[in-house]
Amino acid sequence: MRNGIAIALRFVVTAQLALVASLAIAGHHEENKEASDIVDTAVAAGQFNTLAAALDAAGLVETLKGDGPFTVFAPTDEAFAKLPAGTVEELLRPENKDKLVAVLTYHVVPGKVAAKDVVKLSEATTVNGADVAIEVRGDAVMVDDANVIMTDIETSNGIIHVIDTVILPAS
Repeated sequence: MRNGIAIALRFVVTAQLALVASLAIAGHHEENKEASDIVDTAVAAGQFNTLAAALDAAGLVETLKGDGPFTVFAPTDEAFAKLPAGTVEELLRPENKDKLVAVLTYHVVPGKVAAKDVVKLSEATTVNGADVAIEVRGDAVMVDDANVIMTDIETSNGIIHVIDTVILPAS
């Protein structure tokens, strides 16, 4: 019985610490959202390390730090991990820069498109020039084959919507 209580207490304490940490991060983000552009916001979140490395390798960091506005469907590190083994490493090779740029710009829509407007669309033209399909399924929103898992992260030069899968333009 004591073991069960100890485990329950540990769970509650861990959950409370996680909540306090997330509120502190959210509060910090709220205080600094006007000063942070898309790239800085993504880097500060800590779940977009692969995206940040890819943006750097593609030479797109300065572009996404520019005036914008941009709407970015940002895949998490977990989304990149779902790609077949070796895909990210292959894309990051200097000789594949054009392909990497094509993939990354497929995640960016010109302008600032909030979630309330995204759900009214059936497609959106990306900076890549290709269209992404947008579909509302119940309470869920899909961009191509990716689920939108977090919306409307405001930045000084646009907005970020977090997705759970890397979307790839047709070859």
